[in-house]
Amino acid sequence: MSRAIEDEECVASWCADDDWCTVTCTAHLIGKKWHPVIVHRLLAHGPLGFNALKDEIESISSTVLSSSLEDLEDNGLVNRAIVSEKPFRVEYSLTEQGASLEPVIKAMDAWGEDYLKETSCS
Repeated sequence: MSRAIEDEECVASWCADDDWCTVTCTAHLIGKKWHPVIVHRLLAHGPLGFNALKDEIESISSTVLSSSLEDLEDNGLVNRAIVSEKPFRVEYSLTEQGASLEPVIKAMDAWGEDYLKETSCS
């Protein structure tokens, strides 16, 4: 069932009062391949510089990491702070909204672990 949304001006047009709107909203924000991984690493390690974050996600390219961080920042889930000008260093951290994804990320982790256990020996 759809839950009531009080401020309809904030509802995206693609949502259009559908009962799956809230799931679609979450998928829109963290549904890209690397987004939940980035949130997971920031939850686990706290604020990280770009290279440290890239080291935590071995398979991601710099271009994809940069694009993903920009997307997460645009959606209000990640903060980008300039730590120093010379040498130029930035640090990425979760916003309050981003940190509130912790139960979602933990549930994804637990579900994935169960799924892999069930399917890996098939």
